[in-house]
Amino acid sequence: MKMIVPMALLTLVLVLPRAYAVPSFARQTGLSCNVCHSNPPQLTAFGRDFKLAGYVLADTNATDKVGNNKDLVLSKYIPLSFMVLLSNTSFQANQPASQNNAAGFPQQMSIFLAGGYASHFGGLAQVTYTHSNDHFGMDNTDLRYANQGKLARKDWKYGITLNNNPTVEDVWNSTPAWGFPWLSSSSGVGTIASPIIQGALGQDVAGVGGYSMWNSHLYTDVTIYRSEHAGSSAPVTGVGSAYNISGVAPYWRAAWQQTWGANYLEVGTYGIFMNSFPGAVSGPEDRFVDPSFDFQYERPFGPNLLDIHGTFIHEKSNFGATYLAQGATTAANHLNTFKLDGTYHWTNRYSATGAIFSTTGNGDPLLYAPAAVTGSNNGRPDTNGYTTQFAFWPVQNIDLSVNYTGYLKFNGASTNYDGANRNASDNNTVYVALWINF
Repeated sequence: MKMIVPMALLTLVLVLPRAYAVPSFARQTGLSCNVCHSNPPQLTAFGRDFKLAGYVLADTNATDKVGNNKDLVLSKYIPLSFMVLLSNTSFQANQPASQNNAAGFPQQMSIFLAGGYASHFGGLAQVTYTHSNDHFGMDNTDLRYANQGKLARKDWKYGITLNNNPTVEDVWNSTPAWGFPWLSSSSGVGTIASPIIQGALGQDVAGVGGYSMWNSHLYTDVTIYRSEHAGSSAPVTGVGSAYNISGVAPYWRAAWQQTWGANYLEVGTYGIFMNSFPGAVSGPEDRFVDPSFDFQYERPFGPNLLDIHGTFIHEKSNFGATYLAQGATTAANHLNTFKLDGTYHWTNRYSATGAIFSTTGNGDPLLYAPAAVTGSNNGRPDTNGYTTQFAFWPVQNIDLSVNYTGYLKFNGASTNYDGANRNASDNNTVYVALWINF
């Protein structure tokens, strides 16, 4: 079966694969990667605590005091790591005038400054080269000050986060920034609609917030974001940007974690509220409210582990500015997005994952207009399907993954979804990746 897709018609995935187990953390702490990760980037309980502590946990043999100055303690190791991701994406549909398969050599290459920078202060800062645009740019970054004490005679961990992607500060793998799929193609056909909190603001905002974990159970976080548009001139004009935050956009997060016997469960809520000027910094506004819910369940079976994640996002939007610009037939709009995934880990060598996903919303023939490959013939955003992934880790910092994604419905329909006789299953992909981290 021939597998060809015109590269000019592909909608590139905006949020590229995430940062994973970073070896500079291992060099800093003297611990192997599987102490913090069941398989990267999925955090263990120890990994979650390490992140809450501001990425600071010094190896007793890894620091030198400079002279007798107690105000300066430096690691022997510069906290640098490197990642290389090679991949190939095969498409089910045949399209004329395009190369069969899409290779990423590399799909992505990243440099990390990750570790403890000072007492109570650390971070993960990622700079990434992407094959699709052939340049380096700032990627997920989370800088933290962290401390701990007592509140109502219970242990209390708290801190401040500076980051550039709502949910990147989270310590669970059920929210968008660190959720499944852990590896994904940058060459797949993108769906016509997704909630704002699901990556639309990633690396395009700057945020500051505070978080806390009380009694090892209750986690809370409030962060406010402003648009900063990496790569654009300063000051920000908003021209050419789909989202320009009016004032600030508050992000909220609350979660409760509990263990009983060998079982672990986290349940929580998160979301964002944003008023936005499309293409400007003043004038009519669009409004987005994304209340969301999630859970994470873990259960070890000897050296093996089962973990399950689920998230539901309900986005209520008012496209006041878009409607006035005749980009929508009505101002009121909504989207519902659901994802459920489960992974079984055989020690730290093999993992198998299955996931289902669904997006539904109201119809709008202007907002969701027909277009070959990327559009919607019936003006609806409805998409659903499934993903399976198998990963093999010969050593802890090398991953070979095979991923298959199948669509039952795409941009509103199963057949002729775009008005150009393309079917949902034509966007099915086989994605093979080799990830190396050192």
